[in-house]
Amino acid sequence: QLQLVESGGGLVQPGGSLRLSCAASGFTFTLDYYAIGWFRQAPGKEREGVSCISMSDGTHYADSVQGRFTISRDNAKNTVYLQMNSLKPEDTAVYYCAAAQDSPVQAMCTMTNGGMDYWGKGTLVTVSS
Repeated sequence: QLQLVESGGGLVQPGGSLRLSCAASGFTFTLDYYAIGWFRQAPGKEREGVSCISMSDGTHYADSVQGRFTISRDNAKNTVYLQMNSLKPEDTAVYYCAAAQDSPVQAMCTMTNGGMDYWGKGTLVTVSS
């Protein structure tokens, strides 16, 4: 059974930093053949794409996080990271990671790629003083 497990969420003050991790596990599963994306959903709002990374390390960022967030992947550890700096209260949301096989990153992040193959259950990020 394949699983994506997010971790690293928590409470942080405005201007602070967090690093989220998305770890994949499952029989013979490897992230090598998947684009991975981070998405978030704030209370009362629709889920939105935050940042995505392709199999070849191409990246896409939402305008709202460009210059503040950095996505990276470590295929040897089957893990994708989201470094979040200069956090703002409007970044508060549940953050989810998703995997889509061989998906273009912009289409994945705008959720126009026809769907994701796997989703994690999310980790809560709260930015508040």
